[in-house]
Amino acid sequence: MHSLKLEKNLPAFDRTMEAAARARLDQLTKPQGSLARLEDIAAWLCGWQKTLKPRTENAHTLIFAGNHGVVKQGVSAYPSEVTAQMVGNFAAGGAAINQLCKAIPSHLRVISLSLENPTQDFTQGPAMSAEECAAAFQAGMDAVPEDADILVLGEMGIGNTTAAAACAHAVAGGNPENWVGAGTGVNPEALRHKREVVGKAVQLHQGNYGDALSVLQHVGGRELAALAGAVWRARELSIPVILDGYVVTAAAAALVLFAPDALDHCIAGHVSAEPGHRRLLEWLGMKPVLDLGMRLGEASGAQVALAVVRASVAAFTHMATFEEAMVANKG
Repeated sequence: MHSLKLEKNLPAFDRTMEAAARARLDQLTKPQGSLARLEDIAAWLCGWQKTLKPRTENAHTLIFAGNHGVVKQGVSAYPSEVTAQMVGNFAAGGAAINQLCKAIPSHLRVISLSLENPTQDFTQGPAMSAEECAAAFQAGMDAVPEDADILVLGEMGIGNTTAAAACAHAVAGGNPENWVGAGTGVNPEALRHKREVVGKAVQLHQGNYGDALSVLQHVGGRELAALAGAVWRARELSIPVILDGYVVTAAAAALVLFAPDALDHCIAGHVSAEPGHRRLLEWLGMKPVLDLGMRLGEASGAQVALAVVRASVAAFTHMATFEEAMVANKG
């Protein structure tokens, strides 16, 4: 058993502040509701930050990296060595997320989790011991800056779409075909094999999905556990979170086993080209901010969504009201 004691009395969304935000939105110089989703995002931020002056300047983008023993099953088009090589690329400033964090300013941090020690092949046994999973979850919690205005989450890990599919399958049910996509680009034959691997793994560990940490321990990975830990810690601090693609969403989805409202402080930054991601967002009742067909990972879709969140804040904060602009409102 893991040793983590997680507080289930989580901070709640401030409905009074949300109502005040929507009242202000209705007084801005525009037809009511005409900014649509931008208005919803602004009210969501106000409710979690408990203010009518929402903030996004101090944005933090966290990428968690891990390696997976299930890669031995031939589920990825790339070898595990690529994970460390990409972490090096992040450090050198050469990855897509580096450019996006410059264009859409955010503090970028990459946290590697025992890359030299991949998880176990979860078709043969649990991916991690309970202690390893708890340590990874704690690493995610510890990585969240307490003064962050908003958190953007991403990942890097060869083989982790297989782990994501297994977690989604374990949490949300259905069949392996519902959750397994091509990931980094495996061919049709390899895709069939990947589905078989996920189905075998989830069946092997049946009965071990009582809570989030059990799911992540048995069919997840270190970076997935860390992502779940970061989401949980952000909720404890009432920090809004932008989730990236399939892997991040699958890791976060496990938290609903702890508390059904565990992801209320999160928005889906985008829906990726992985079919399981769209299905999982529907299962969670989350509407993505963007649908650009992206499938890169490394927080790229969520980072672009941060620009939309900032646009919503700019409109909410700086638009004039009808009274201030001396514009006649509708009768």
